[in-house]
Amino acid sequence: MTVILGIDPGLTRLGVGLIRAGQGRTVSLIHVDVYRTPPGDDPAARIGALALQLESLLDTYKPDLVALERVFAQHNVRTVMGTAQISGVVFALAHARSIPVSLRTPSEVKAAVTGHGRATKSQVGTLVQSILGLSEVPKPADAADALALAITEAWRGTPASTGPQGPLTPAQQAWRAAEAKAKRPKLTE
Repeated sequence: MTVILGIDPGLTRLGVGLIRAGQGRTVSLIHVDVYRTPPGDDPAARIGALALQLESLLDTYKPDLVALERVFAQHNVRTVMGTAQISGVVFALAHARSIPVSLRTPSEVKAAVTGHGRATKSQVGTLVQSILGLSEVPKPADAADALALAITEAWRGTPASTGPQGPLTPAQQAWRAAEAKAKRPKLTE
């Protein structure tokens, strides 16, 4: 069994989701939470508070792997900066513990979990609930997104056509196709 920590980085809300990944597509919930910091507080204090919470989480659960959402450009530079700063904290804490970090784009995660790279947050939450057999959708969305990141990482190593538990789900098939397309070399004219 592999313990995977998914992290949806943010300075105001940081989602963390720990799962246990077993044979094939078997995944189960270990822990989920959202760490918050007040937007009006000093950025150094906010980053420090989140670092302490992440450090405690890593030391308590000792994950084998961290799946982190890749920072992408948005119109709101402050949001991108906070996300990038927290991502740096994650890299540093994981490196200090020799834990590998995998980066995933939001569309990769959506495709892996729902079968469609443009799925809504509510669709991702509903599928995370179903995949993990939870009684309700993890809330807020940052919690569901963190779990979706961990699930994506767990399913990454599944063979392209079948796994030990049988054929891939439509979501996994779509993700594999998107992943293969992204790895093809671009043709030049």
